[in-house]
Amino acid sequence: MTFDTPIDRAGSHSVKWDMMPNLYGLSPDEGLAMWVADMEFRPPQVVQAALEKMLAHGVYGYFGDDRAYLAAIRWWMQTRHGWEVAPEWVFTTHGLVNGTALCIHSFTQPGDAVILMTPVYHAFARIIKAAGREVVECPLSLQDGRAVMDFAAWEAALTGREKMLILCSPHNPGGRVWTVDELRAVADFCTRHDLILVSDEIHHDLVYPGQKHTVMPLAAPQVADRLVVMTATTKTFNIAGAHIGNVIIADPALRKAFANTINAMGISPNSFGMHMATAAYSPEGAAWVDDLVRYLDGNRRLFDEGIARIPGLRSTPLEATYLAWVDFSGTGMSAAEFIDRVEKVAKIATNYGASFGLGGEQCLRFNLACPRAQVAEAVDRLQKAFADLQ
Repeated sequence: MTFDTPIDRAGSHSVKWDMMPNLYGLSPDEGLAMWVADMEFRPPQVVQAALEKMLAHGVYGYFGDDRAYLAAIRWWMQTRHGWEVAPEWVFTTHGLVNGTALCIHSFTQPGDAVILMTPVYHAFARIIKAAGREVVECPLSLQDGRAVMDFAAWEAALTGREKMLILCSPHNPGGRVWTVDELRAVADFCTRHDLILVSDEIHHDLVYPGQKHTVMPLAAPQVADRLVVMTATTKTFNIAGAHIGNVIIADPALRKAFANTINAMGISPNSFGMHMATAAYSPEGAAWVDDLVRYLDGNRRLFDEGIARIPGLRSTPLEATYLAWVDFSGTGMSAAEFIDRVEKVAKIATNYGASFGLGGEQCLRFNLACPRAQVAEAVDRLQKAFADLQ
């Protein structure tokens, strides 16, 4: 299989395709699903083979003996990110939304506040509020269309109730790869305000040529006593349905608190996800990711070039992720107006920028992890939908 091969996902219980009629009024026959952050690609053959081995065995009992799984994580983090991880630091969760929720329950109390750099992944705010905590939005500033941190403004906005900061690194949406200096500044900010720092690095394998992601423990080792790092195979290898992720904690006191929460909630791993992740974090998986990033790089270039030809639209240059962030403010249209054109004229389902928090109101997020022909089709549809501006 190549990444150009289309795969019909309609009728497969895909949120992205099978919920599109109800949520957007678009059928899979006419609409382009470019919203949910999963890919239109099959995972590497090594992952398929691991599942086939399970199926051939035919017994699906409780998973035990995670030595190979932990060894795979340690190998991946060392070879791909230069980060030495001890096996006892690793907790397995049901994905990283679950991992974030467990962090909130472990390290904050009801009524506490949690800081988000907005616009940012929409699930964070949802679970913070559901846990009875307050969301404090620290909006990112824009310099030449690129998101930057504005610590001076954020300092003035704090109330003293903040107990945690959730960092998205690389950032979703917008695809920023934070520099080492920026990461150290975040660490210093958390130290000054006595904040637990949760670094969600789920997109850290999907970084484009010319960019370098640095894991937070290497950028700012001085915050190890307040740092939680979250990683996963799910975005990298398109196995989100496995609902598996890792919360990695070096500090013994933080580990104990997190372990207490895991035990209190009776959480244990999904065997399918454990086998898939173990297979994915391998030399074969690494080669597949390298090919994937090269392909996605071509998709983002095609998309950005097409968007640049539509007056009033601006696509943020992606440094990482496959999630394009398009600003429609230059059209002079309200959000309702440009969304109407994208959905009813172009027939594309996207994520609404407002759901990502302050700073996202005039934007839409497009998923580019699909065959290149679909990206070309989306660009063509958008250019026609906004033809009167050209």
